[in-house]
Amino acid sequence: MARLGVNIDHIATLRQARGGTDPDPLAAAVLVELAGADGLVVHLREDRRHIQDRDLTLLREIVRTKLDLEMAADEAMVKIALTVKPDLVTLVPEKRQELTTEGGLDVAGLKERMQTTVSMLHDAGIPVSLFVEPDLNQIKAAHKISADFVELHTGRYANATKSKEADAEFEAITQAAKLAYKLGMGVNAGHGLNYRNVARLTLIPEIVEYNIGHSIIARAVLVGLDQAVKEMKALLG
Repeated sequence: MARLGVNIDHIATLRQARGGTDPDPLAAAVLVELAGADGLVVHLREDRRHIQDRDLTLLREIVRTKLDLEMAADEAMVKIALTVKPDLVTLVPEKRQELTTEGGLDVAGLKERMQTTVSMLHDAGIPVSLFVEPDLNQIKAAHKISADFVELHTGRYANATKSKEADAEFEAITQAAKLAYKLGMGVNAGHGLNYRNVARLTLIPEIVEYNIGHSIIARAVLVGLDQAVKEMKALLG
């Protein structure tokens, strides 16, 4: 059965909307783990629009499964990661104005910077995943700089409105997953995945983990966090 990493950024988004203390991402983390999730995912953004440094520090203390820190490949973030020591760092591109991450890293184009960041994290014993498009050149570039995992960006697949388009994206994800696996990297997937579109991707055996946030938190508002996580976990089985 594939693993489920639940991104709890949007719990913090709701809290930040009022600037208070509720809902608490720490309480959400406990409930998510109790519901059977295999890990927690948080994105510490440069503008701190949702998850705050304090959240990250406290999550490190209470998370018993796996803590995956998504972050930009910059020095300030690397320093935080080296202090907090998450179980995995996922490097993602970050633009200040975007609503959510808009695409994969250009690992091939930013090779030196990426290599430096990966090496610093590896020196501290922290495994690294790179959030990339399902593009074979990006997979090869990720392997060249010794990434432990790739997380395939599934946004285009999730947003496809025509079945032909969805089929083409599914095929691209399949081929990228196969190559990454062949090169010895673990394969994760995420972005835009929901209760309707995730099941098809489970036909790709190389994908070992799905990182899903918005759709689970949105469903949790209606049915509760426990049920929302359990329903998603069942789809991955």
